[in-house]
Amino acid sequence: MGKVTGFMEYERLQEASEAPQERTKHYKEFMMHLSDADAKVQGARCMDCGIPFCNNGCPVNNIIPDWNDLVFNGHYLEALENLHSTNNFPEFTGRICPAPCESACTLGINDDPVGIKSIEHFIIDKGWENGWVVPQPPSIKTGKKIAIIGSGPAGMAAAQQLARVGHDVTVFEKNDRVGGLLRYGIPDFKMEKSHIDRRVEQMQAEGVKFRTGVFVGKDFPKEILSLSKETISPEQLNKEFDAVIVAGGAEWPRDLPVPGRELGGVHYAMEFLPQQNRVNAGDKLNDQLMATGKHVVVIGGGDTGSDCVGTSNRHGAASVTQFELLPQPPEVENKPLVWPYWPTKMRTSSSHEEGCERDWAVATKRLEGKNGKVEKLIAARVEWKDGKMVEVAGSEFELKADLVLLAMGFVSPVNSVLEAFGLDKEARGNAKATTDGDGCYQTSVPKVFAAGDMRRGQSLVVWAIREGRQCARAVDEFLMGSSVLPR
Repeated sequence: MGKVTGFMEYERLQEASEAPQERTKHYKEFMMHLSDADAKVQGARCMDCGIPFCNNGCPVNNIIPDWNDLVFNGHYLEALENLHSTNNFPEFTGRICPAPCESACTLGINDDPVGIKSIEHFIIDKGWENGWVVPQPPSIKTGKKIAIIGSGPAGMAAAQQLARVGHDVTVFEKNDRVGGLLRYGIPDFKMEKSHIDRRVEQMQAEGVKFRTGVFVGKDFPKEILSLSKETISPEQLNKEFDAVIVAGGAEWPRDLPVPGRELGGVHYAMEFLPQQNRVNAGDKLNDQLMATGKHVVVIGGGDTGSDCVGTSNRHGAASVTQFELLPQPPEVENKPLVWPYWPTKMRTSSSHEEGCERDWAVATKRLEGKNGKVEKLIAARVEWKDGKMVEVAGSEFELKADLVLLAMGFVSPVNSVLEAFGLDKEARGNAKATTDGDGCYQTSVPKVFAAGDMRRGQSLVVWAIREGRQCARAVDEFLMGSSVLPR
């Protein structure tokens, strides 16, 4: 490594950010990447640990020690090339990935782990600033045509990989803009959409065609189908293309079956969040869901719930409360027990820092209101005994609620797309396809492949990129008999 004793000499440095009272006045990113000097110091903290568990902790298997060493020595272009060799879109993961690589860091056993995510953020921003991220069009064309359904991180990664080896790739997106859940599920204050736009420009220069406003399938919910200007049948795609990749997101939200669910003011998170992103992009919406002046209750303690908290604060909510069904996790994980795996521990997001009451082991019993509008939420405390949830006697309480946002995760992809293709599904409702051996990523229907959330269910952006890349190799092998693409 660049400095063998660096991990003993330097402390972990968090990226600087705008103060909460200032950043809640806008929807732009507020995290700053490291300076050259700070990146060098953080790279020096990477140990010569012998077995870099961070590589396996990272779903795309980033070669982390190598680019840490390159950053320490100021070889930024080489660091970028190394990073791009495993990750098509480090500007996405460098901003919104929870960094499982850091949980696997060897230094993290008894100290703060290396700030891997902040160094990745630094490398890719340095690359864009210096004009090093350029199109890589293929030198030859194969004549093979591939359709990709979904333009999120899995679809984009697969498209870029396949285009670079000479295939003609067309990406179909039901929304009006490219990006899938990256575009309309991630708030702009976490990742501005200009990062997607410039990757789209790069990919178009590499030969990828994007067709937005196109829905593939049948019997899709009206509110989603209304976003599309055109429909294409699976039969038409199978006829026109040599292979099809189904790479949409997991968009079937988990519901809350309690009395009062039908009241006005109770919405899924993905009814609430995309609207603000559309407004930020310049769209004019009628009757936008707003938290302004309202008492907001967010049900669900994950990232989507956190995004609802941050957006509600920017709207000017009167109060924001977030409930989680599970018990409050410990402040510090039991490292000897869990390392190098992702630990269960208390996590406070930037949105929580901006203002939010949080509570755990709370179950919603019913919602009440007048004139068809929700006014309060009735809940109770629960405890877990022998793996079962039990209500704590006498713990029922009520909370004022003008807007209730359901952010309890996603069950599966919307079934209409999978059913339209006639794909076999596994027990959770995802497309059935393996990730290893002969025929990996292939579904039950000939020449139709599945990757990302449609195959593995709701997951991280970094897992979607991994699956898109691996699926691209599988498709290339299927079409050409062999592949030079990395797995």
